[in-house]
Amino acid sequence: MRGFLQAWVLAVIALLCASAACSPNSVCKVAGPINDPSNRTLRRNIMSFGLGQFCQQMTSRNAPLKLAPDAPVIGRFYPQHCTQRQLDNGDLWVQFDGQGYAFTNLSRKVTFQNAATIQYNEDFKCADDNAIYAYFDTRTVSPPDFHIVVIEQPVANLVQNWVAPFADNFGRQMVSGQLGQGFTVIQADDGSTDFDLGHLQVGQRPSHPFSMHGNNRIMWESQRTQVYTGERDFVGPVVVQDNGRAIFLTMQLDGAQAVDVFVVPKGEGDASLQQYLSYGPAGPLAYPPRFAEVVPYGVQYQRAVPVPPGMYYVVIDNTSTAGQAAPPPVLPFGVADAGAVVNYAIQIGDAP
Repeated sequence: MRGFLQAWVLAVIALLCASAACSPNSVCKVAGPINDPSNRTLRRNIMSFGLGQFCQQMTSRNAPLKLAPDAPVIGRFYPQHCTQRQLDNGDLWVQFDGQGYAFTNLSRKVTFQNAATIQYNEDFKCADDNAIYAYFDTRTVSPPDFHIVVIEQPVANLVQNWVAPFADNFGRQMVSGQLGQGFTVIQADDGSTDFDLGHLQVGQRPSHPFSMHGNNRIMWESQRTQVYTGERDFVGPVVVQDNGRAIFLTMQLDGAQAVDVFVVPKGEGDASLQQYLSYGPAGPLAYPPRFAEVVPYGVQYQRAVPVPPGMYYVVIDNTSTAGQAAPPPVLPFGVADAGAVVNYAIQIGDAP
């Protein structure tokens, strides 16, 4: 659900920052009164200034999909359309739809479409270190409208008409479980943000493969993803706002000898992503990547990729149809295919 990041931050800035020198977390300087249960209405009013951009933020990000909190990412959901309104009781009502993919070693890639309506009971609290914890607790979730589009495994595709109703039902249950957890967004006093599903207690932080601090870079995302043989994972879009900046990549590969990593502009990445969602086996990218390197097994890979302002995908590729790394052929029904497991961190900072 990382697609929901940062809409609430604008509320604090709009209400409290009369000058450019004002800290976004100034509201936490009076954390005692702010956190008081009797000031719930005040906190709701503060958040309401930024919630107008909720849908804009949601449709410009993706939501990583996991089967359990500590499990690797096995797919992503990309919201496409979003409608929102604030209800009379102050809750946020959101209706959205989009498309995505997920991997299993039996079905290989499964692509899907999904739509749902959620009512969020939003609030925020301040920590002792002035970090803001913004909560979007789920009040109600409509039954998701979930439909399978493509099942890559050839045998599974032959019986898709029989399998699809069961797969659709499993997908609805999985998506309902993800949506029903709500999410927490954390903004530290230095402006960095973090995110996790569910309701984190003040002071609690999500676990990440790489935790990097003090290098004047913005942490965009740090996750662990499992990319099966013949598949690729589209992380992003990653937003770079200023000139003279770079996307910093840190990766550690396990389960495969090598994978490719690409950095592609959003427009070109969208074309490749749409092809990936619409067809079974992954073909070449729609455009040659602007940046391409091999991530080898067993060593920590680090690279700075200077880019002009814009939006980008970081693509982790475990196919033989793009890049230089060529995984062995996939055995029937994914036998012995544990996939490439990649711990990664994506940061934005000044170009070297």
